[in-house]
Amino acid sequence: MKVFKILFLVISIISANKGMSQIIASHQWENRVLLVLSDGADTSAFQNQIKELQAHENGLTDRKLIVYQIKKQNYTKGLADKAWQTSSKTYKKYKSINASLEVVLIGLDGGIKLRQAHLLNCEKLFETIDVMPMRKSELKLRSRQ
Repeated sequence: MKVFKILFLVISIISANKGMSQIIASHQWENRVLLVLSDGADTSAFQNQIKELQAHENGLTDRKLIVYQIKKQNYTKGLADKAWQTSSKTYKKYKSINASLEVVLIGLDGGIKLRQAHLLNCEKLFETIDVMPMRKSELKLRSRQ
């Protein structure tokens, strides 16, 4: 019986880790993704980054941007303090800079468009997105309507 419990636990952990990567991949061609990675949510850099993004939610929505808060062992989607899901795979995959905060912008095509290890102000984020060819197409299409 104990073996079955351990096996169930291992399968659950593997499924959760695999799931997060699939979640990010599911946004391809639909949404841009911003990963806010931190060693822990209690760091001031992480808190300041989330506050900066919260202050510009309309701009995030306009640019079809989905935010994921990611710590070493868990993650949550969005900017509200929701229930955190267990997974370390995405943190390990995207965290490449030895800093308490790392911000990664993933474009509609699934490619990394921006990576930095300090607070990303929304002005720079929006400028980066607004010069992308697909964003220019979105704006052009919107102006015709």
